[in-house]
Amino acid sequence: SAFLCVKNVLLLFINFPGNRAIGGASIQSSTSADWIAEKAIDGNRGLQQLRTGCSSTLNETNPWWRLDLHDVYRVSEVVVTNRKDCCAEQINGAEIHIGNSLENNGINNPICAVIPDIPAGESNNYSCDGLDGRYMIIHIPGDWKILTLCEVEVYGYLAENLAVAGAAIQSSTFEDWFAEKAIDRGLQQLYTECSSTLNETYPWWRLDLRHIYRVSKVVITNRKDCCAELINGAEIRIGNSLENNGTNNPICAVIPDIPAGESYSYSCDGMEGRYMNLIIPGDMKILTLCEVKVYGEGIHQ
Repeated sequence: SAFLCVKNVLLLFINFPGNRAIGGASIQSSTSADWIAEKAIDGNRGLQQLRTGCSSTLNETNPWWRLDLHDVYRVSEVVVTNRKDCCAEQINGAEIHIGNSLENNGINNPICAVIPDIPAGESNNYSCDGLDGRYMIIHIPGDWKILTLCEVEVYGYLAENLAVAGAAIQSSTFEDWFAEKAIDRGLQQLYTECSSTLNETYPWWRLDLRHIYRVSKVVITNRKDCCAELINGAEIRIGNSLENNGTNNPICAVIPDIPAGESYSYSCDGMEGRYMNLIIPGDMKILTLCEVKVYGEGIHQ
């Protein structure tokens, strides 16, 4: 009947429970015809029977496909569905990377797994053992490669952003651009939801995490409306001292630049500290932050 026909079509479009790929944003190194990157996250393994329901790059060197999860997750598992119509061997040797870096299109992030092969039309699961990352990349190393994906699913849970429970303060405040606005979980698209100091010498912003943590990474979101270059040269410092307002603590990273409205991640390799500072050395500087996220684990004492 017509009802059963509609029902069967609807069953193809299943949003697999807990699949973090749904709602993400995908991109690939190139696109063959209309095999766009988004087709690999349409929540539909069923359409792999039809080749038009898959993503595919062109034949190229080191093709890649990348998923932006929009936040940092601890990824437990990735499920990849291969095409069924032909060419199942093209997935052989693909690497699954998880991390927060966009360096080299995300390919420099840690490897979760290498795919030896996936039978035609099948879905294989790969354990990532809780790797942290905002980006999931599938990449085939080598020349004359084509990367085709008929569905990609990502399972895991949101990594705890330690900044949310912290207390923020800054060296000065421009109008109502309070320090707390940098830990309010977003709205960085609106400049009124960012923190900002006045124009001064050595402006700083400090987060009290309230407990000592081993900090694995810090994610900074820059303002989008203008003045993206103001963040250039900012230092991220982690430690337990409040000497010189915390700016004497060890450096985790120096920010060369962050494009307008973008979020960049900086690895702190487990540096220990209760306080996380951002400081811009020099005269006539303004420190504006639209979001600061801190990830790590507590130290049991």
